[in-house]
Order: sequence, then structure tokens, then C-alpha cells
Amino acid sequence: MSNKEANTAPVEPYNDTVVRQFTVMTVVWGIVGMAVGVLIAAQLIWPQLGFELPWLSYGRLRPLHTNAVIFAFGGSALFATSYYVVQRTCHVRLFSDRLAAFTFWGWQAVIVLAAISLPLGWTSGKEYAELEWPIDILIALVWVAYLIVFFGTLAKRRVKHIYVANWFFGAFIVATAVLHIVNSAEIPVTLFKSYSAYAGTVDAMVQWWYGHNAVGFFLTAGFLGMMYYFVPKQAGRPVYSYRLSIVHFWALISVYMWAGPHHLHYTTLPDWAQTLGMVFSLILLAPSWGGMINGIMTLSGAWHKLRTDPILKFLIVSLSFYGMSTFEGPMMSIKTVNALSHYTDWTIGHVHSGALGWVSMTTVGSLYVLIPRLYGQTQMWSTRLIDWHFWITTIGIVLYITAMWVAGIMQGLMWRATDADGTLTYTFVEALNATYPYYVVRFLGGVLVLSGMFMLAWNYRKTVLAGRKVAVTPPLEQAQPA
Repeated sequence: MSNKEANTAPVEPYNDTVVRQFTVMTVVWGIVGMAVGVLIAAQLIWPQLGFELPWLSYGRLRPLHTNAVIFAFGGSALFATSYYVVQRTCHVRLFSDRLAAFTFWGWQAVIVLAAISLPLGWTSGKEYAELEWPIDILIALVWVAYLIVFFGTLAKRRVKHIYVANWFFGAFIVATAVLHIVNSAEIPVTLFKSYSAYAGTVDAMVQWWYGHNAVGFFLTAGFLGMMYYFVPKQAGRPVYSYRLSIVHFWALISVYMWAGPHHLHYTTLPDWAQTLGMVFSLILLAPSWGGMINGIMTLSGAWHKLRTDPILKFLIVSLSFYGMSTFEGPMMSIKTVNALSHYTDWTIGHVHSGALGWVSMTTVGSLYVLIPRLYGQTQMWSTRLIDWHFWITTIGIVLYITAMWVAGIMQGLMWRATDADGTLTYTFVEALNATYPYYVVRFLGGVLVLSGMFMLAWNYRKTVLAGRKVAVTPPLEQAQPA
């Protein structure tokens, strides 16, 4: 091609290259992260699977699993969908192709560095923020670039209206930046070791302000942005109540920031702060259920589609898990309930009802909507395979969280049981032995969920092979009506 021809070649109105890249890595990291989760679930049944190797020990693989599924899998999904949605609803190309490319390669570098450093034991020891200071700096740089790309795209939009999904994406980006920078303030000692800038109870408070809001903004607000775009898109219906979506947004982001202290019940945190966290957690139930109802009721007039559309099944069932998790969370924040649930596997069940039921199923449903559009197809290669994926995943999640609920309540009751003379009725080993069968059920549930991810990867591959990448994307989509 001559220089003249190259200069006149059609240019994509949207930058879908970076969306495709993040979409591919969402599937890859989903498989990797869940495979590590299945491995550590197996280690609780068969401890010898650590092979007495330090970098295969449970204590090192567990943070690798959480970082992989939250930030590698979930983060890549958020990058992909936010870049796709903001372009379609603003009718413009991304603000900067180079910065967008930097966010992709920078984020993948963060993930690879995490995969190397965590098994080697290089960790700050903070929940969901284990990465050491050089990687923290790279995360901050990538996130600032992400913020510039997203809000720069919003600033140059061709429509006056900002669709509600972009409100949630924007809030998630800004809040995550603040949370990461504040909680990761640390004093470097060596290249691989640092100490928190905070101490004692203050450090714990800052950590759980971060930890809970990583769930609240990274794993909730961002994925609600996904929900508000892909549920109406797949259902072919407008959002049930646009006014409710705005109320949902402001109520959620106003309340969520203050709920973190409920992770520190019965600690040295002042009692008033613990109570404040509990109160805000209970208030949080209202906006959370408002969002769930808004998403599910978007199917009004289109309920019949659930019979034949497994993608809608993913999206609607994910909303059901969201409603269940956001009811369970406030209940577990009540001090008397927390006295039973804290430090037990009930908490693990709660986390995974949100992580697998809400985050994972929303991601998978959104990917099934997104992938064909990125490769010039009208639908995925196999609808039947999507249906199989849905049922295997749903069964796996139910097995997982039910086993953990039962095990957790049993653990709490056994730990609290006392004889007439006040001595403990059960030893810790007896409680652990009673939990063993439930660990087997959890492992089986995890295997099913992981199997579903391989189905997604296969369907993705066949969809790409069945078509071709188009040079020019379809005509500009209209933003969802208010």
C-alpha cells in the first residue's frame, strides 16, 4: 500500500482494538485465577498438594488467587466494558489511543509482577493490597492514565446526556484511585519490602476502609455500570426506571464509603466507630436493592426471552445473587450476628456469593453480549454451549456457597459452645474435622465454575474463527433512552 493509500484508509470510529485485548485477557486471567482458587481449595482437603514448596503454600497462593480474580479477571473486564460502553454512549472514539494502549500493557505488567512476587513471599501483608511499593506505583500510573482516557472521552462526547452506566464507571475509577493511593502509603525499606505509613488501629481502620470499598467500588459500582448497559442491550428494553438509577447511584456512593468498620467488630477500634460502620451497612441495603430491582424489572415485557436466551439468564441470575449478597452483608454487620459469623467460613460463602454469583456471572453475561459485536458476528458460535455454561456455573456456585454457609454457622456454634463448668466443648481440631466434608463440596463447586470458564474460552475461540475482524465497526449505536 502506498503512503497516499495508507493516509486515506478508513479509520475505525471506535477504538475496539484495546477492548478486544482486554476481553481476551479477561478470559485468560479468569481461568488462571479460578484454577489457583481450585488448587488452594484442594489443599484444604489434601495438604500434601503444597509439595512442601514455599511458593506453593496456601499462605502464598491465597493472595495470588484473590489478586488474580479481583484485579486481573475483574479489572480486565472493567477496562474492556467501560471502554466499549463509553465510546458507544458518547458517540466518540477514546480520548487517547496511546494512553489506552498504555493502560492495557501496564495492567498486564502489574498482573504478571503480582504473579511472580506473591508466590515468592514479597507482600505488604494487607488484604487485597498485598503488592509491594514498586508495583503500587505502577498501578497508580496506569490508573491515572485510565482516568484521563475515560473522562477525556466523556468530555468530548457528541451528546449532552451522560448515560447512567458511565456514572457508575466514573465513580469506580475515581474511588479506586483514592483508595489505592491512601491505603498504599508506605515506607520502602528495600526493593521488595516496605512498611505501612500507618500504625496499629489506625492502620487497620485505613485498611478496611480500603478493603470494604474495594468491594464497594471496584466489585460493585463498576459492575453496576456493566449491568446498566448490557441488561437493557440484551433485553432490547430501556432501563426500567432511569430516575431510580440516578437515586441508586447517589445513595450507593454516598453510603458505601462509611461501612468499612464493620470488619473490625470486637477489636481495639473504638466502639462508636464499629457501631457507625454497622449503621451505614444497614442503610446500604436500600440503594443496593433499588439497583437490583431496577435491573430485574428492566425485563418487564420481555420475560419470555429468559426461556431461550441463556445470556439473559446469566445477567438476571447475577442480579439475584447481588440482591442476596447485599442483604446478607448488612445482616452480618450486626454485632450480634457478627459474633457468630466472624472468622468462620460463613464469611467465605458470603464473599463468593458476591464474587462468583454477582461479579463473575455479570462479567460472563456481558462478555457474551460483547464478543460477537467485536468480531463482526451477530451471536456467539454456540448458544447451547452458553446454556451449558450457565447451568454448570449456577450449580457450582450454589454448591460452593451453601457448603460454606453451613460450615461457617457450624464452626461459629462449635467455637462458642461451653460445658457447665465454662470450658470449651470442642477443640479447634474437632471443629476443623467436622468442616472437612464441606471443603470437599466447595472444591467440587469450584471445579464446576472453572469448567464453565473453559467453555467460555472455547466458544470465544470458535466465534472469532467463524468470522473476521471488521475494518470499520457498525454504525454508531444510540445511547439508551432516558
